[in-house]
Amino acid sequence: MTSNGEESPKKLLLYSFFMSSCSFRVRIALNLKGLDYEYKAINLFKNEQHSPEFLKINPIGYVPALKDGDIVLADSLAIILYLEEKYPNHPLLPHDLAKKAINYQAANIVSSSIQPLLNVPVMNLIEENVGQEAKISWIKKQAGKGFTALEKLLKDHAGKYATGDEISLADVFLAPQIIGLSQRFNFDMSEFPLLSRLNEEYKHVAAIQDAMPENQPDFPIN
Repeated sequence: MTSNGEESPKKLLLYSFFMSSCSFRVRIALNLKGLDYEYKAINLFKNEQHSPEFLKINPIGYVPALKDGDIVLADSLAIILYLEEKYPNHPLLPHDLAKKAINYQAANIVSSSIQPLLNVPVMNLIEENVGQEAKISWIKKQAGKGFTALEKLLKDHAGKYATGDEISLADVFLAPQIIGLSQRFNFDMSEFPLLSRLNEEYKHVAAIQDAMPENQPDFPIN
């Protein structure tokens, strides 16, 4: 209870997995907006996302999911847009309609045309049925296609960050994808000078660094 007798607002609850780039996006957004939240680890390696308890939270069995009082949301884009409307401090979308559309497009390239093709079940399926070399070839092809599109999309809009001199929705989606590919697969970014420059900027953003996989409570110690 607060001093005037009102019930204190409940802390946001984030269902997350340290290695999930989709969870990484939401962690960045929460950090940028200065929102305090409780971290609930869902171990994808142990299939906890398919447990009856978690399926009540998100019936499709994916992370992240966010609980805000009585509201439960799944899907990173839905969560981030919800946070953007409810918590307008540090806006992630510009007022300019054209720039806003570029942010939506960049986020969608990552969330629809890159990340789903490179997630753990897909990678495991390719490696088990075709082999390690085929998996690496698939990663290079799909990530390269998406990054090429992003380079072209952002070349006339980028400033310090993806669409200007302030961190935006596009950066929230770009950073985890670039960082994840570099860390997990040693992906060569030399063909993508704009994205490489943005990645260097991300190294100096506390909200992104605090959201890094290795800084999460479920990151393996060994």
